[in-house]
Amino acid sequence: MGAFDQILVVCVGNICRSPMAAAILTAYYPEKHIESAGLSALVGQAADAKAVALMATHHIDISAHIAKQINEVLVSQSDLILTMTTSQTKWIESQWPHCRGKTFRIGHWLDKDITDPYQQDDSVFEKSRKDIIESLEQWTDKISDATSIRRLKFSECY
Repeated sequence: MGAFDQILVVCVGNICRSPMAAAILTAYYPEKHIESAGLSALVGQAADAKAVALMATHHIDISAHIAKQINEVLVSQSDLILTMTTSQTKWIESQWPHCRGKTFRIGHWLDKDITDPYQQDDSVFEKSRKDIIESLEQWTDKISDATSIRRLKFSECY
């Protein structure tokens, strides 16, 4: 395993973007421990039905996902925290200053925020999924250790 063995993916409600991103990461890195949470999580709710349907078309099942709130335990045990926006990164760093240096926007390397598709049409969910994949592709050499070889891009798999 590499330097980032425990990864936390964060969005607002933990029912759209972060469950999708966490599921993609889990499919790509089954050896890693990947969780997701929300800054204002809709605690106890399932993933958004549109997110579930979209991910199913790409052979990823998020139907069992249950939203949870970000907390001290989750951030402390994480080696890397990936957010959807710059403001989410700043919020986490303000709440838990010890998370500076391990909290980044998922689109950090592309200078991109991931649009929140909540209560939007299917095309916004698809754009968010594509932006997540494009962003995650920039993280592969940081998440993988030197002995891990990835032959396919996320976009070729999902």
